[in-house]
Amino acid sequence: MPTLVLLRHGQSEWNQENRFNGWIDTELSAVGKEQARTAGRLLQDQGLFFQKAYSSVLTRTIMTANRLLEELGQSYVKQEKVWRLNERHYGILQGENKTAMRDKYGAEQVQTWRRSYSVLPPAVSAIAPKVVIAGRTYPAFDARYKVLPLKDLPKSENIQSTEARVRPFYEGSLLPELRAGHDVLVVAHGTSIRALTKLIEGLTAEEVTKVEIPNGEPILYDFSNDLTIQQKTVLTKAEKDE
Repeated sequence: MPTLVLLRHGQSEWNQENRFNGWIDTELSAVGKEQARTAGRLLQDQGLFFQKAYSSVLTRTIMTANRLLEELGQSYVKQEKVWRLNERHYGILQGENKTAMRDKYGAEQVQTWRRSYSVLPPAVSAIAPKVVIAGRTYPAFDARYKVLPLKDLPKSENIQSTEARVRPFYEGSLLPELRAGHDVLVVAHGTSIRALTKLIEGLTAEEVTKVEIPNGEPILYDFSNDLTIQQKTVLTKAEKDE
């Protein structure tokens, strides 16, 4: 029977700085690097042998997947980087401090932009290969996206539009792996994992807005051979320390 592990990347530099991250390519913080290794240690007692590991094309998920698999002694597992697993595009909020945005637009409005299923944050005016935030340059829509049609590169997203781009990966890549009986690891982001959760569990639009996805805590789905969910488990460091 297959097992799927979903994992939100470890804390990023901008998680630490309380900034909206989105498609801008930041790295893991020191805390995030340790969270990634801890996630690997949390999985050591689960008897999993991954046949495939997926991440987004953003550095923070790739760094997380590499560290997790190293802790498991499974660095050899075939990895595939999928742009459809990227975090949602936060529009004009990307790179901005969350507290400053609440002060500017109001806490209720910012929360609606963050968690509404269908409301979009205001879009950015252009798609740029890099951005400068607080005096530092970060990759954005760079060479890794050159094969994608311009229409597929977002200027703003919500949960609904993120679900729409995640669905082809779910149906065309993830489900076939699980139907083959394979254990699969997916390292992605808060919103792209919410989208997968909605698809896997059949959640409503309202239900998925309430789903919390902490950094670095593995979510395990144990399936029967017909892909009925037998058990869902969230592994936390507290449980490992007991």
